[in-house]
Amino acid sequence: MYRGLFISFEGLDGSGKTTQVKMLYDYLIEKNIPAIMLREPGGAFVSEKIRSIIMENDISPYTEALLYAAARAELVGSVIKPSLLAKKIVVCDRFIDSSVAYQGYARGLGAENILNINKFGIGGLLPDITFFMDITPEASLKRRENATGLDRIESEGLAFHEKVYSGYKDLFLKFPGRIHRIDALGETVKIHNEIICFIEKQLFKD
Repeated sequence: MYRGLFISFEGLDGSGKTTQVKMLYDYLIEKNIPAIMLREPGGAFVSEKIRSIIMENDISPYTEALLYAAARAELVGSVIKPSLLAKKIVVCDRFIDSSVAYQGYARGLGAENILNINKFGIGGLLPDITFFMDITPEASLKRRENATGLDRIESEGLAFHEKVYSGYKDLFLKFPGRIHRIDALGETVKIHNEIICFIEKQLFKD
C-alpha cells in the first residue's frame, strides 16, 4: 500500500523542474495514485494573492522573504498537511530550499535567518524527497535568453543566480538524505524515468 509523500523540486529557472513536476504528477494520476500538484509561491487562494505581490512589485529583500514565508505557511496549513493526512502524494514546484537559496544566499539575508522565519509557519514540515535539478547559472541563462514575460526574480542578472546556485549546492551537501541531485542537462524523458525509479522505491516502503 502506498503512503503519503511530500516531494519538492528545486533548481534555477530554466532547469526543467516545472516540466518534471507535471510529468511526475501525470504519471501518478495515470497509476491511480492520489496526488496533488502545487507551486510556490502559490497553490492556495491566499498564497496566490501573495505571489502576485511578490512578482509584480519592487519590494525590499526582507519583505520578500517574509511574504514567501507567509505564502508557504498558508499553503502548508490549508493544502499540504491535509493532503498528506489523506495519504496523497504532494508534488510541489519549489519549497523552503528556494527561500534559503534565493533570499538567504542571493539576497544576503542568511540561510539560518530564512530557516528560522519559515519554521514558525510550517511547523517543522519538510519534504520527504527533494529533487535538485542541477543546472549551472550559465546554462540556465542560455535557456532563458529567448524567454518572454520573465518575472522580477527571473530577470535578475548572472551574479544573482550564481549565488542562488551556490546556495543550492550547499543545501545538497547539507541534506544528502533528503535532496537527490538530477543532471538537468539530460534528456527530458530520461530524467523523468530516473525520477520515477527513485519514487517507486519510496512509495512502498514500510
